[in-house]
Amino acid sequence: MSLRHLRQTSFRLALSGLIMALAACSILPESQTLRIFLLPTATTPQQVSEPVLQHALRINTPQASRILSSSRIAVVPQGNQISGYQGARWSDAAPMLLRDRLIEAFQRDGRMPSVSNEEVNLYADLGLHSDLRAFQTEYIDGEPQIVIRLDARLVNLHDQSTLSSRRFEVRQPSANPSVESVVEAFGQASDTLSREVLEWTLSHARQLPQG
Repeated sequence: MSLRHLRQTSFRLALSGLIMALAACSILPESQTLRIFLLPTATTPQQVSEPVLQHALRINTPQASRILSSSRIAVVPQGNQISGYQGARWSDAAPMLLRDRLIEAFQRDGRMPSVSNEEVNLYADLGLHSDLRAFQTEYIDGEPQIVIRLDARLVNLHDQSTLSSRRFEVRQPSANPSVESVVEAFGQASDTLSREVLEWTLSHARQLPQG
């Protein structure tokens, strides 16, 4: 067999392989579009007409398990199985979304206007530390329900003493199993939890001497 014939044969084989590869690519399923969701919030409430507290508060990002520390929208379909909604993500990791929602609640309320997070490292009298135990959809009797569970500790940063600790748990039914409805229910549950944490924090802050 001549060298020219060998080259022609190799070229034909390579061309056939390329055509087959392109054909295989054309029948593969298209990659799923990833939808990114913000954590919804309700309309801004009226500020409460009470004396403004001078204490500065630092709200730290809650500690959480690996799956809750991600941007996946967690769901527990049954038993102890936890996974995430396919093709859907939060705009940020869940603990950061909740931290920012808490800060937003204090800023909107106005009774303790000096609120920051640990990243900016501003002066603070009080620190809110927490562990996020649940931030997920759970199916109860076949119906989707949002569960947020937060173990919180309010710390006096001047002497590092714990003023109070409390577990917060909010359950919010979702209108239907769709991701859009679940996301709306997450927003409602987060607003409810934020109000509860706000009132609890203020009740203990009022007992401290005003600077």
